[in-house]
Amino acid sequence: MGETTTIRISRATHASVTRLAAERHETIDETVSRAIRALRQDGLARDLAADLTDDETAWLDAHAG
Repeated sequence: MGETTTIRISRATHASVTRLAAERHETIDETVSRAIRALRQDGLARDLAADLTDDETAWLDAHAG
């Protein structure tokens, strides 16, 4: 791990992430990094599942050339 910083979280959240990291046999940093990645992936999945806008549909239906 490179440089570090401190973030304020509740004691309950700290206990939860500490317990989860221990269960996964990884550091708190690794657990938080995985959680952030999972949240980003969830957001991408929701974006991909959304209906296309009219402009997006028109662009996809346009003939190249």
